Amino acid sequence: MGTVFSFDVRDTRTPAIETALGDAVAWLHHVDEVFSTYRADSPVSRLARGEIGLDECPAEVREVLDLCDRVERTTGGWFSTTANGSLDPTGLVKGWAVDRAAQILRAAGARHSCVNGGGDLRLSGEAAPGVPWRIGIAHPHRPGELCTVVTGRDLAVATSGTAERGAHILDPHTGTPATRLASVTVVGPDLTTTDAYATAAFAMGPAARDWLEGLDGHEGFAVAPDGGTWHTRGFPGTPGAGR
Repeated sequence: MGTVFSFDVRDTRTPAIETALGDAVAWLHHVDEVFSTYRADSPVSRLARGEIGLDECPAEVREVLDLCDRVERTTGGWFSTTANGSLDPTGLVKGWAVDRAAQILRAAGARHSCVNGGGDLRLSGEAAPGVPWRIGIAHPHRPGELCTVVTGRDLAVATSGTAERGAHILDPHTGTPATRLASVTVVGPDLTTTDAYATAAFAMGPAARDWLEGLDGHEGFAVAPDGGTWHTRGFPGTPGAGR
């Protein structure tokens, strides 16, 4: 998936949790083998080229594409698997894969953990007894500084922007790079939708504020190209915490 994953488990490390960590890593490697657009031989790459049909792909491909269709409808088309002209569901796959990895850990008894997929996080439980997780969000214009700090328990945090990879998110309605925001962070109950919604919100630009306000269970914070910021009313963070 072209990024790095990490695990932070705050529970006592039991043999079951150690095994689950191995299972979670194996799961992420499996997802990469199936969905990677960087691998010419992955089922998704072959499906995009028309070499195989959906029925010839692993069952996970249909599951993910169904989820993508649902998110595309919810976002009014601002999330798309074909914004670059070919099939690319990775805007949802990473969050979906991280959610499943977190489920593997929870099933083994890890109640307090963070699974990090390239800076997008699925947080379970607490950082310590009675202490919520605190997630610093990098400022897109000021390297080394934070633009906000998200605080909470049992939540997902996803950020889309230009700081790390430049203008790589496309406006699916025009096919051109989205540039009306510098970054947008979305907080929600699961990373599957939260990550996809962050991508859609970034593509929307300033209109994302009203859209996120009307989206049950999700909140957002954004930095504009001129450095200005905005956030939804229920955003669980501290804007300007890094200044």
